[in-house]
Amino acid sequence: MRHSLGLRAGLLSVLLLACLLAVWHVATLQPAPVAAAPAAALTPEQIEYAKLMGKDPGTATAAGSAAPPPKSGFPTLAQMGAVIVKNLQQPFYDNGPNDKGLGLQLAYSLGRVALGFALAALVAIPLGFLIGMSPLAYRALDPFIQVLKPISPLAWMPLALYTIQDSAASGIFVIFICSLWPMLINTAFGVAGVRREWLNVARTLEVRPLRRAFEVILPAAAPTILTGMRISMGIAWLVIVAAEMLVGGTGIGYFVWNEWNNLSLPNVILAILVIGVVGMLLDLLFARAQKAVTYAD
Repeated sequence: MRHSLGLRAGLLSVLLLACLLAVWHVATLQPAPVAAAPAAALTPEQIEYAKLMGKDPGTATAAGSAAPPPKSGFPTLAQMGAVIVKNLQQPFYDNGPNDKGLGLQLAYSLGRVALGFALAALVAIPLGFLIGMSPLAYRALDPFIQVLKPISPLAWMPLALYTIQDSAASGIFVIFICSLWPMLINTAFGVAGVRREWLNVARTLEVRPLRRAFEVILPAAAPTILTGMRISMGIAWLVIVAAEMLVGGTGIGYFVWNEWNNLSLPNVILAILVIGVVGMLLDLLFARAQKAVTYAD
């Protein structure tokens, strides 16, 4: 039954993908040539947008003869296929600061996310244990958590750039600060929710606190801790793209912004797809880990 459901869901997904590609293909078909509107008929916003897209709305002559209509800037499926093949052939090339392969840019982003996430885990999990096991620590730290938790991670970027004075390290700090809170809160919740009977048995057997934490509390709270880590990773991958757009240099976010400045919409779309696929794979990785440590009652 479960296999049949999975097969039907897979077929439905393929059907939806085919419909999406068909809509894309129809939407990017070139329309029949029509006379271009003169620049005088366009609003200032339309003229500015046309210039931003690399088009000159003032090419019409004074006599009213229209220039050839510009092609649609949105790529066709064939163009996207060519761009994907080109990027897959040389994903790690490095021709200078503004010309690096998509795979190399992705590696920079994953490295920053991994380092910031690991630092957040080193702080959040022990601190979450302390908060979950000590009502006094919870009451003392809760006001700070409630004040700092709602702050947007990108709001920390100016302060990080001013104090750290390094764009790459600032990006890592932003990942650290956005990954900290979900892990901290879920760890504290999981530790505080461990069954009292298990803790009472450990006390009866005179189990030392450190051993009790690793052999009783940690296995019981592991699913909740992994949930927090899964949420944190999703937020971290979301934030790193925006952070790299701000600080520039390297990374998949900078790649998106740089290709937009180069008016290369196919590369922008490819980068967006890569960001989504990598985010899905990271989420699946933590979902598998969460399932592995979850015990059925």
